[in-house]
Amino acid sequence: MKNKVLFIVTAVVVFLLGLLASSIVNRKNEAKYKYVPQVEISENEPRNEEWGKNYPAEYQSFLQTAETDFASVQGGSAMRDVLHEDSRLVVLWAGYGFSKDYNQGRGHQYAVEDLRNSLRTGGPKGKGDGPMPATCWTCKSPDVPRLMNEKGIAEFYSGKWADKGAEVVNPIGCADCHDSKTMKLTISRPALVEAFEEMGKDINQATHQEMRSLVCAQCHVEYYFDKKIPGKEGVPYLKFPWKNGMSVEAMEKYYDDINFSDWTHKLSRAPMLKAQHPGYETYLTGVHADRGVSCADCHMPYKSEGGQKFTDHHIQSPLNNVSNACQVCHREDADKLKLNVYERQQKATENRLKLEDFIVKAHIEAKKAWDLGATEEQMKDILMDIRHAQWRWDYSAAAHGASFHSPVETARVMGGAFTIIQEGRLKLARLLSELGYNKPVEMPDISTKEKAQTYIGLDVEKMKEEKEAFKQNLVPKWLEEAKTREAGYDAKKVSMTK
Repeated sequence: MKNKVLFIVTAVVVFLLGLLASSIVNRKNEAKYKYVPQVEISENEPRNEEWGKNYPAEYQSFLQTAETDFASVQGGSAMRDVLHEDSRLVVLWAGYGFSKDYNQGRGHQYAVEDLRNSLRTGGPKGKGDGPMPATCWTCKSPDVPRLMNEKGIAEFYSGKWADKGAEVVNPIGCADCHDSKTMKLTISRPALVEAFEEMGKDINQATHQEMRSLVCAQCHVEYYFDKKIPGKEGVPYLKFPWKNGMSVEAMEKYYDDINFSDWTHKLSRAPMLKAQHPGYETYLTGVHADRGVSCADCHMPYKSEGGQKFTDHHIQSPLNNVSNACQVCHREDADKLKLNVYERQQKATENRLKLEDFIVKAHIEAKKAWDLGATEEQMKDILMDIRHAQWRWDYSAAAHGASFHSPVETARVMGGAFTIIQEGRLKLARLLSELGYNKPVEMPDISTKEKAQTYIGLDVEKMKEEKEAFKQNLVPKWLEEAKTREAGYDAKKVSMTK
């Protein structure tokens, strides 16, 4: 009887071991054959689907950046009208494109489409038309490094945004971050390389782990357009203001020293700075960066399918992928981890909104001083206080993840802004008194986006009409031209399977 039982147990064990061995062999075979190249990828190949033929797992995960069903307290992939949520922004950016239209960015799949649809890019009727320079395409597509290689960097930056509309059609993807021959992470945007050189650093010495953040830093940074570069005068050349360092004060000093401003505020006439999205700079001041955690570790964590481990190219908020992005290191419950993040973001938002109120009032009070006959000399220091306070506010707000990536630094920066704007408003109160105005300045009704846009003089309906005409008349021509051009790429393909 014992021998019979032992035989049965042995048979079951052997059977299970056989299943395990078969599974291991199958997984090894899957891993072995998963990346057999199907095509030779050319140096300037911008089409993500072509890369996907050789790297199907990564490409399939990348396609998920088209999902728009996740919204967190402060971000996510869902389309959100930020001006509708916070109408103060319209006044803060009066005279600048963001007062026209500002939507929460969706996934990388929508980079080109969302830029076309934005009211900020206007309704150009053809080449040489529209409000935006070609430089505004820089971070939106792998067609950009292709064009830079084919035409030259300064030549790409030259001209109007509409001039490159038929050339820039593929959304952010493979060629933005990878070398086509080796698949190693690479820097495809010259501004980052040039910024390192200006700081006396060699980006070629970066480790692989550092590169897992630096490929993101090509775009998720503060930048400006320099039109005064010798030999390139008038060309809006994209640069990072890192010469003095990456802190909010160091970049502010850089801008002040070169007397740069992004625009003149329509109400206060202050020479303003617009923080773009200094995510990399704020990330560097946080605990995750200090521990050596890269951007990709959280926003593109590793995953396994069919025995193959690879980087998940569904670039998204870690809050929508807590198990892979957070719980690899943190053992707390997923809901608790999310709550920790939301608490930090909500507390930062409370201070941010209070700060916005003060700066909005300063702009309107400054307008009143001008209306009463204030001189440029009387307004000079006040306008610099407004500039410096709003720069700090924008630095904290535009780096959407800053309140989580670096809550201490974010609080410090906003604290400095509170001090500066209150000092500026005290100066304004004294000046208004000197000008004979001794009562509070009446504030307009800016309780909605529409009311705020009307207050600053925007004709939104006209802009919408121009945008619709642009989308109906010009965009189809761009797409047809791009389709014809890309059809010629296939003739250059060399199949690896023949």
